[in-house]
Amino acid sequence: MTPATASDAISLVRGFDLRHLSPAFYADPYPVYHALRTHEPIRRMPDGSLFLTRFRDVQAVYRDPKTFSSDKTVEFKPKYGDSPLYAHHTTSLVFNDPPRHTRVRRLIAGALTARAIAAMEPGLIRLVDGLLDQAAGRGQIDLIGEFASAIPVEIIGNLLDVPHAEREPLRDWSLAILGALEPSLNAEQLERGNRAVTGFVDYLRDLVARRRREPRDPQHDVLTRLIEGEAGGEQLSEAELLQNCIFILNAGHETTTNLIGNGLVTLTQWPDQRAALVREPSLIETAVEECLRFESSNQLGNRMTTVDTEIGGVPVARGTPVTLCIGAANRDPEQFAEPDRFEIRRDPNRHLAFGFGIHQCAGLSLARLEARVAIGRFVQRFPAYRLNGTPTRGGRVRFRGFAAVPVEVNG
Repeated sequence: MTPATASDAISLVRGFDLRHLSPAFYADPYPVYHALRTHEPIRRMPDGSLFLTRFRDVQAVYRDPKTFSSDKTVEFKPKYGDSPLYAHHTTSLVFNDPPRHTRVRRLIAGALTARAIAAMEPGLIRLVDGLLDQAAGRGQIDLIGEFASAIPVEIIGNLLDVPHAEREPLRDWSLAILGALEPSLNAEQLERGNRAVTGFVDYLRDLVARRRREPRDPQHDVLTRLIEGEAGGEQLSEAELLQNCIFILNAGHETTTNLIGNGLVTLTQWPDQRAALVREPSLIETAVEECLRFESSNQLGNRMTTVDTEIGGVPVARGTPVTLCIGAANRDPEQFAEPDRFEIRRDPNRHLAFGFGIHQCAGLSLARLEARVAIGRFVQRFPAYRLNGTPTRGGRVRFRGFAAVPVEVNG
């Protein structure tokens, strides 16, 4: 780096505060991540929390769930108070430690076996091809609203066997609840999130009551599996059941929407890589992994230290909140050669887009399948697709994606 560039980088580091981010950061956070990794990889934030940007530090925290807890009952109280959002986020799988985490995860994972996921592929292909047929008829498509977001809502709706006529509110509920996880919130966002949890829970109570009367096959229907619990084991409480149904719908929705949308937009920015994928469709598996690394759908994770400890040689007191910057770790030059280059043949590609350790995403195989089918078939059907206007970012720092992407498909 030149001295001027180094000076600019140090200014970026000194001015960095997750609660006060510029429009430039939302558009492209990677220069800030690079500056932090270079000059202050374990950054002490104004609120006393730590922000980690090196791959090795982020992975080390993931490896030690006893020292670095996922439980948010203390951390979320000042943010949400006694609210529906607090009840949801402190009960769902992702923000809990063993044994509750282990019990719920086992139930969910049991319905996401390799065989069960393989059985979903024909229906997924029919869904994607139908969406592509509609786009071909119009000559254009919004990659998000008319394609990327329609796929996970359908797939997760099928997993929980939500009737098709009742799926319309799911996306808006999900966006509002996950939006409330942003580092900085206003009153309107909190109100919208709380309203969404309340509406979601009311709907699920009725759905669960119907499913109790008419159970489905627990090997394929996650909701029946959660209701019945493990044979001879402890069942979920009503609150655990309802909140983890919300979690499943949310976790499988926005991140997969972002993966598909980010991947297809990134391919327009790297035409040599898109051309290679068109020529060699078999590259779709490594291409999806590179999409996950290069523009990680979920950019941030959070932990709380349970004891006095250290990270990367830096002493850390018990009770310190720690933010894991997945987006920065996945661009770390210590781990990835030419990290700012999008390379669909990259191998190995041991990114952290799905987390790591006991909290690694339970639905990662399903998300990969959805992305392979959606991105692969889109590119083969419309090899010359192009942006037809400026994409609109989703305005999130935690969940990186687009709200709208106008595209011309040329038949």
